[in-house]
Amino acid sequence: MIPVSTFSGKTVAVFGLARSGLAAVKALRAGGARAVCWDDKPAAREQALALGGEVMALSDMSWDGIDALVLSPGIPLTHPAPHPAVLAAQAAGVEVIGDTELFFRELAQFGPGRPKVVAVTGTNGKSTTTALIGHLLSRAGYDVDVGGNIGRPVLDLPALQAGRVYVLELSSFQLDLTPSCAPAVAVLLNITPDHLDRHGSMDRYAAAKASIFKNQGRSDLAVIGVDDPYCADLCTRTLSRAVQHVCPVSSGKVLGRGVYAIEGRLFDGEGTATREICDLRQAPNLPGAHNWQNAAAAYSAVTPFLREPREAAQGLLTFPGLAHRMEQVGRIGRVMVVNDSKATNADAAAKALGCYQDIYWIAGGKAKDGGAQGLEAFAKHIAKAYLIGDAASLFARQLSAHMQTSIESTLEAAMRAAVNDALASQASAPVVLLSPACASFDQFRDFEHRGDEFKRLFTLLAEDIRLKGAA
Repeated sequence: MIPVSTFSGKTVAVFGLARSGLAAVKALRAGGARAVCWDDKPAAREQALALGGEVMALSDMSWDGIDALVLSPGIPLTHPAPHPAVLAAQAAGVEVIGDTELFFRELAQFGPGRPKVVAVTGTNGKSTTTALIGHLLSRAGYDVDVGGNIGRPVLDLPALQAGRVYVLELSSFQLDLTPSCAPAVAVLLNITPDHLDRHGSMDRYAAAKASIFKNQGRSDLAVIGVDDPYCADLCTRTLSRAVQHVCPVSSGKVLGRGVYAIEGRLFDGEGTATREICDLRQAPNLPGAHNWQNAAAAYSAVTPFLREPREAAQGLLTFPGLAHRMEQVGRIGRVMVVNDSKATNADAAAKALGCYQDIYWIAGGKAKDGGAQGLEAFAKHIAKAYLIGDAASLFARQLSAHMQTSIESTLEAAMRAAVNDALASQASAPVVLLSPACASFDQFRDFEHRGDEFKRLFTLLAEDIRLKGAA
């Protein structure tokens, strides 16, 4: 845990008591602050009480004595309308921040040998890239901790210590609540439409992502993907300001300066001469062009920490992969089963659909803007689509003219149908792929819960089929 001493002796309201909110309560209390908490879920309120928080409905609170409101990133800050608690805090002149802001303020108080922070954002690929950076730095001998929007909340990570490196995944919601964000290395992978209901427009969404660079200085590094128009433009503007060092990265384009992958071969063009680093086609857990961009970004992010950048090559090839992102769960006969539950929008699902053939695709959930629009282009890869959740009817309307579809009542029903159809097919290596292109909140707590349930169902189904075969 990272105690938050910057609010010692003060009162902080914490609204939203999921993992990051509870970690904030614990860290604030450890640093000597009073934490007044609220969440609509009684169980969450009980957990906050056990951590030393005081439970009080924010609607009943006097804001006069409150020094800050720590808001869960899942609660609307601006769109579609600010939450009433946000409006009340702002009316009282109380700053509204997030748990990651508490982290960066604490970091700013650290003396000589301040820990380094590598921060990663982007519409897609940020979890894989964050985990990959952590893997590369760990192999290089660094004391490294990974968290933020991936895995552990930032304040739940080990205490600040000289020489330690924190690798943080930051969402646009978190960046909106982190005005002091100042990483030594900041990575922006890509910007495509997502979360527009929470940001109001693409320009606001892009601005939230771009804010990861706003507090960097001369000694810092900005790694920016240039394979989409928003990021390409941002890279040009950041280079023109000439504040921090900027490293462009690409998967598919040869860059005059930067790091790029061409047909899976990774090149470093940052020095006086371009050199080949490794062949990413030999990395079993980084398949596809999108992962080659992730690898290029991760490689670029760790080069300031390495004596010889080629040290990263073996780490790229041995990356174990990330749970819920094109995760090979196992096989049932000749059918490979892949868990891509983290694909919560169409652009993310497209990455997986482009990597396989003979796909029995499970999709659906709570639709994002545009639904499955654009995924009809992968019809030649898809044997059949099995549609679940709130988006099932919408996806059926969008996809049925291009591929065979069926609407299934549950994830279990979809998985059983997909596996049975794949086993009955003539395909030599069919793939049952969960890549929902949707948020999970209609049927599951989060994408991890959805992916874990998918893996549990695989284990049960594989055993059921094995027993039937033995009977």
